[in-house]
Amino acid sequence: MAATPSRPPAVAGQFYPAAPRDLARTVEALLADAVPAATEPCPKVLIVPHAGYVYSGPIAATAFARLRPHAHQITRVVLIGPAHRAHVHGVVHAGVARLGTPLGEVPVDGAALAAVPGVAGDAFAHALEHALEVELPFLQRVLPHASIVPLLVGRASAAEVGTVLDALWGGPETVIVISSDLSHYLPYDVGRAQDQLTIARILGHDTALEGEDACGAAGLNGLGWLHRRHPLRLELLDLRSSGDTAGDRDGVVGYAALAGHEVAA
Repeated sequence: MAATPSRPPAVAGQFYPAAPRDLARTVEALLADAVPAATEPCPKVLIVPHAGYVYSGPIAATAFARLRPHAHQITRVVLIGPAHRAHVHGVVHAGVARLGTPLGEVPVDGAALAAVPGVAGDAFAHALEHALEVELPFLQRVLPHASIVPLLVGRASAAEVGTVLDALWGGPETVIVISSDLSHYLPYDVGRAQDQLTIARILGHDTALEGEDACGAAGLNGLGWLHRRHPLRLELLDLRSSGDTAGDRDGVVGYAALAGHEVAA
């Protein structure tokens, strides 16, 4: 796959605690507040936010808690999010064999990446990116035996992203996690109204979301495109903003957690 052995954490101590014990306690406390019903089926897809844990951690935990009861079957997580810090064309992987957090290292599924055409390695784009990194401690706690397929998306069509996700779809051993926040820096009521419209579009498998709707629009559009090949029933688990968690209400960022379940075509 690539020569670089590991990507070290870039935003520990900023987006989440840097001390391993503090991080583990924080993640477990968030998950404890979001325990799903024991009979919940395993989702095939999660949509989760990626801000600092004080802002979006409770919303993300609502989704990640759905995975823990099914840890025995999940061995691979396809983790896809937007490139905030580098110009990226198409979809790129991290170009590493492992991803590091204060909780340890997670293996990258290089064999899965090798089987997907058109996805190049771009360690530079991944090096400082938070959109995937903040999801890793949750995954380390709920799926301790899973490997990761880390993907960043820049300028890419719904079909380009959907084709990559289709190639990695797999079976019950694979879960797809799409990292995306919603509206940015709008007054509380305005942001809430816009986010509700965006959620309706996501639930309707829209493929034309823009960056002002959701910063992870490219991944969400790819999922909408893929619905034709792999029909999904999407369920909204939580919808809040930084104005509900830890910020003021003058300029909020929206966060949503959704779960997707495969349905018969």
